Amino acid sequence: QVQLVESGGGLVQPGGSLTLSCAASVRDFSIGVMDWYRQAPGKQREFVATITTDTTGRKTNYADSVKGRFTISRDNDKNTVYLQMNSLKPEDSAVYYCRYRGGIRDYWGQGTQVTVSS
Repeated sequence: QVQLVESGGGLVQPGGSLTLSCAASVRDFSIGVMDWYRQAPGKQREFVATITTDTTGRKTNYADSVKGRFTISRDNDKNTVYLQMNSLKPEDSAVYYCRYRGGIRDYWGQGTQVTVSS
């Protein structure tokens, strides 16, 4: 059974940092594109960051709202993708989801809550 399990969320003060992890029990993790999305209350789920596969150079892309503050990375030996979040703002508060895309396979995790508040 495929599972994507996010962790690392929590409460942090504005300007603080958090690192999210997503552990994927999925076959052929290394050939899948990994994404992070987020959804705030009353808003649509939005794209945050993506990282491609080794064969395509582990290219990364970010939403404009997080560019320069967030960094996505992956460890294929651990089947895990990370999201390092720095200089957090209250508007970054949301449930953060990871997503695996590989061929016709498209899987989502259950999400982890991030709250940025003083």
